[in-house]
Amino acid sequence: MKWKQRLVIGIAFSSGLLFLVCFHGQQLHALNPWPYWSNETAASDDGEAVLVVEKRATRPSRTSIGALVREKDGSHMPASSPAWLRWQMQITDAELYGADDALTRELLRDMAEETIVAVEEKTGGTQVKLVVRLANDMRALFKPMRLSREYETPADHFYFVDFERHNAEIAAFHLDRLLGFRRVPPTVGRVVNMSADLRFNAEDSLASTFFTSPAGNLCFTGHCSYYCDTSHAICGRPRDRLEGSLQMLLPNKGVVGWSVHEHPFRRSYNKKKLARWEKDPAYCDKVVRNKTEFQRGRRLLDVVDMSVLDFLTGNMDRHHYELFRLWANSTFSFHLDNGRSFGKTKHDELSCLTSLSQCCVMRNSTFALLAEFEQGPLTLGTALKRSLKTDPLNPVLVDGHFSAIDRRVKIILSKARNCIQEKGDAALVLLEDGF
Repeated sequence: MKWKQRLVIGIAFSSGLLFLVCFHGQQLHALNPWPYWSNETAASDDGEAVLVVEKRATRPSRTSIGALVREKDGSHMPASSPAWLRWQMQITDAELYGADDALTRELLRDMAEETIVAVEEKTGGTQVKLVVRLANDMRALFKPMRLSREYETPADHFYFVDFERHNAEIAAFHLDRLLGFRRVPPTVGRVVNMSADLRFNAEDSLASTFFTSPAGNLCFTGHCSYYCDTSHAICGRPRDRLEGSLQMLLPNKGVVGWSVHEHPFRRSYNKKKLARWEKDPAYCDKVVRNKTEFQRGRRLLDVVDMSVLDFLTGNMDRHHYELFRLWANSTFSFHLDNGRSFGKTKHDELSCLTSLSQCCVMRNSTFALLAEFEQGPLTLGTALKRSLKTDPLNPVLVDGHFSAIDRRVKIILSKARNCIQEKGDAALVLLEDGF
């Protein structure tokens, strides 16, 4: 199915000023809804085809990881290689995967269905996470269910003590894809048997933490810095049935090289201190724009894209970001670790948009896509709800999160329009770099 190009007009209106921002964008289009194990069209409640919205079908790309490997040693990957290896080799400097990518669908199906053959703990972090190896040798990160869909983060809880949610990781993958970013690794929900899938295949140190609760449910604690004690154990719901999210692990750092960077708008992670950017409204001009990595290339616009995703999901836990070292400053930043998202349906965390409100720049393509969602008839919340119906754990989110996303789209656009009014020229705010 070919993409239809059309001229999209983003309207920026504030205090009597009207700005028209025109660009050649992608029409919101009915595509394959990403069912994991077939190419059949899923249906929404009203019987219509599920709509999946992609911002861009193609992006300018210089090379893929597979091309670099072939250039280095002349080796070619057999066509019979497992989906996960072929998927890793097709990652480019522009995105993790392409629009409507059949290989990604195959990967999601494998994660949902392949037999688990080994389980170990992921070191570090405040909460337990497991690295599972599947029968086809794929490795994926498993985050177990702790909270019900209805649980909301208490208002008095700090962001750095919040529980991680397995369903947040699933929803963040779908939302990131709908926004056309394609920077969250493929993530799928799965129900595992704690006895046969986890304890039987677990390394000894993890297996030793399993026990049976007074209610007769199989539980484990694992090892971590915060919530790995008996009072915070992961337990079957019921017996030994456990939901979780499985996320594809990106190529090993030793193979392709990663670079880890502190987020320029990192929070203090201290209950008594604020970060500098929270106190100084000129922080972006004084600090961020004076750093070499933000003076050229795509990095600053990527930070703003990330803040858009974090604001839509309510994720305040963005302390670092990672890049493939292969492509230095010209590649995208990953949108990893979204477990502390989707914790509140009625509160909008405006501080997540500080990079936009202070730096006053945004990708033209991101602005225009959000403007089109705002205008409807398909809203981003509705598109996300329909997309999530293809996940094995549907319903992934309660309905309040979908209406919250639609509300937050309007807030993001309002911030961008305020910047346009302040600068007096939309071209100074809405930048187009081909991504």
